[in-house]
Amino acid sequence: MNLRRQLLVASLLLLTLPWAGCQFIREMEGALRQGQEQSLQATTLAVAAALANKPTLLYPNLQRLPEEASPNKGDHRSLYASPVEQEIIIDGYGDGWDELDFQSFESYNTDSELAIKYKAATRQGKLLLFLQIQDKDVVFHNPALSREPNGDRLVLRTWLDNHRQEYVIATAAPGRVTARYGNRIYNSGSARRIRGQWQDTEQGYNLELEVPLSLTGGRLGLYIINVGSRPGGEVETLGNATPLDMAAPPWLIYSPQALQNTVAPFGQRDRRLQVVDKTHWLLADIDPTEMHSSATDKTEKTFWLLRLLYRSILSHELPQSSIPLPQAGKLDGMEISAAIAGATNNTWYQIPEYSGRTMLSAASPIMDGKDIIGAVIIRQSSDEYLSLTDRAFSSLLGYSLLALCVGVFGLLAFASILSWRIRKLSQAAGNIVRDDGSLGHGFPRSKARDEIGELSRRYADMLDKLREYNDYLRSLSRKLSHELRTPIAVIQTSLENLELEDGGIDSSNTYLMRARAGLDRLNNILTAMSEANRLEESIQNNEPTETDLVPLLQEIFAVYRELYTQRELTLDCQLEQAITSAVPELIVQALDKLMDNAASFSPDQGRIVLKLRQCGEQFELSVTNEGPSLPQELQNKLFDSMVSLREGASENVHLGLGLYIVRLIADFHGGSARAENLSDGSGVAFTLSLPRSATQTNRAGD
Repeated sequence: MNLRRQLLVASLLLLTLPWAGCQFIREMEGALRQGQEQSLQATTLAVAAALANKPTLLYPNLQRLPEEASPNKGDHRSLYASPVEQEIIIDGYGDGWDELDFQSFESYNTDSELAIKYKAATRQGKLLLFLQIQDKDVVFHNPALSREPNGDRLVLRTWLDNHRQEYVIATAAPGRVTARYGNRIYNSGSARRIRGQWQDTEQGYNLELEVPLSLTGGRLGLYIINVGSRPGGEVETLGNATPLDMAAPPWLIYSPQALQNTVAPFGQRDRRLQVVDKTHWLLADIDPTEMHSSATDKTEKTFWLLRLLYRSILSHELPQSSIPLPQAGKLDGMEISAAIAGATNNTWYQIPEYSGRTMLSAASPIMDGKDIIGAVIIRQSSDEYLSLTDRAFSSLLGYSLLALCVGVFGLLAFASILSWRIRKLSQAAGNIVRDDGSLGHGFPRSKARDEIGELSRRYADMLDKLREYNDYLRSLSRKLSHELRTPIAVIQTSLENLELEDGGIDSSNTYLMRARAGLDRLNNILTAMSEANRLEESIQNNEPTETDLVPLLQEIFAVYRELYTQRELTLDCQLEQAITSAVPELIVQALDKLMDNAASFSPDQGRIVLKLRQCGEQFELSVTNEGPSLPQELQNKLFDSMVSLREGASENVHLGLGLYIVRLIADFHGGSARAENLSDGSGVAFTLSLPRSATQTNRAGD
C-alpha cells in the first residue's frame, strides 16, 4: 500500500467518529419530526372532536351550511370580515387597517372607470368597513333637488327575519354620515346605528363605516350608485349586489365569538390553531404572538456558526412549497383539502421569513354525524426540535474534537516515523558521492512498498545509470583521442609538407586535399556527437500518419542494394500490407542506422537479411547480419547512449549513438528495439517493433 493510501486510511478512521454521530443525530431528528407529526395530528383530532356535532359554532345561520351537491354556489359574492383586536377609529382615513389586505369587486363594464376596494373586520359585535371608491367625478346629495338621495351613495342590503332590508348612505358634503332606510324620508332608530365618515381623496372618496352585526342577519350586500354629473346622465352600480336583485343578499362570513371561545383553550404558545368551514373560509385563528419568538430564541442561543454547520451537514431536504396564507379570507393547502375530503393529513412547508426553517401543518375533519362541516388546522414550526438537535450537535462537536486531537497525536507519531525514513534516505544520498566526485557503492534499496521505498529504489537505479555514464565518459576520452588523432596528424603533416615543399602546384594540391579530408573527418565527429540531441528536438515536431511498411521497405531495400555492394542483401517480406501510425522519414532513418551497423560488423560478401513480419498486434522490422556475437552483458545496453563495441580503426565516425537513435525513434512510435544473438551463433539480429494501426485492426476484425 502506498503512502497516500496509508494517510487516507488513517484519516478515514478519524472521520468515522463524527460521521457516526451525525447519523445518530439525523435519526434523532427524524424521530422528533415523526413525533411532532403524531402530536399535531392527535391535537387536531381532539379539537375536531370538541367541535363535532355542533354545526352552529361554525354556521350561526344554518342556512349557510352548503349542500353537498353545490357547496360553492354564490360563494364568490360572499363578503369576509377578519376579526381584529385593536380598536379602529372611524374617521375615513383608513388608520388601523394595515394588517388587512384590500379586496375588490369586479366590474363587468370594461369601459367604466368606477372601482371599489374594501377591507372588512369584526370587533366586539361590530362590523367595520373601509371602502376606497375610485370616481373621477363625485356627485354629492343635493337637498334642494329632492329629499331622497340624488348623488353618489352606498346601499347596504341585510337580511332580518327572512326579509331583506336596505340602508342608504349619502351626504351633501364630506364628513360624518349616518344611514337611512331605503325609500324612507326619515331615518329610523335602527338605521342611525350605522355610522361612518365620508372623506374625499384624489381618486374619489373613502367611506369608513361601523355596522352592528345584529343588523346584518349574517348576510350583507353592498353596492355603490355612481351618478353622472350631467342631469339625466348614466347611472353606474358596482358591488356584490345589484338594485334589481330580489334574492337574499350574499353571506357575511366572520368568526363567531362562540367558536373562538370554544377553541381558545386548545391554543398553545408555539402552535397556531385555525378552523375553516367546508368551503375553506377561515372562521377562527388562534395565533399566539410568541409562536415564532419563543422557539427562535432557543435556537438563537446556539452559536451561529454551529447552527450554520449543523444546517449544512444534517438538514433534510426542504419542502418545495411555502406555507399558504389566507387569500380573501380563504385558507388553502393540501392537508386542508384532504381534511375536507375526510382524511387526517399533514404537510411540511417552508417559512419564507426564516431561511432553512420549516413548519408542519396538520388537519383533521370536523364531523356532524356523517357529514363533514369543516376542518381543524394546527401549525407548528420546526424550531422546537431544531433547538434540541442543535444542542446535541454541539455535544457531538465537542467529543469529535477530542477524538480528532487524539488522532492528530497518532498521525504526528506516524509522521515522525516517515520523517526519520526520509532523513535516512537523504543521508544515504549525501554519502554516496565521494570527495573526488566519484560515486560509491552500497546505496540502500528499501523493501517498503510505499512512495519512500520506491524513491530509494529509483535513486539506486539512477546511481547505477550514472556510474555507467561515468564509465563511458572515462572511455570517451580514449575514443575521441583515437578518432581525432588521425585527422589531426593528417592536417599537421600536410601543413608541414606545404611549408617544406618547393615543388609545383600539383603537390601542393595533394597536401591541401589531405588537410581538407582531415577537416571533414573532424566535422563528421562533431556532427555525430550532436546528431542525437538534434533528433530528440526534431522528433517531437513530426506528426505520425497511416504508413504502409511493405512498399516503404521495398523501396528502401533497392537503395540499400546499391549502397552495400560488398554485402549479400536479402528481403524477406510475406505480408501484402502492414499499416502503422508512423513518420516514414524516421523509420527510414532507423533502418539506415541498423543497416550501417550490420554492414560494419559483417564480413565482405556477408549476408544481411531485411525482414518484415507480423507478431500479434506488432509489426517487427529486423536486420540480421553474419558476424561476431554480442557479449551477454551488453545485449540490454546496446541501445543506450554512447555505447559502442568498435575498437579498431575505421574511416567512419562511431561514438555509440546510432543504436541510441534507433531506440528514440522506437519510443516515439510506441514501439521497442532489441538486439539478440542468432541461435546458431552465426550473427546478430536487431529488431524494431511497431504497433499495428487501429484502422488495419478494425479491417481485420471485419
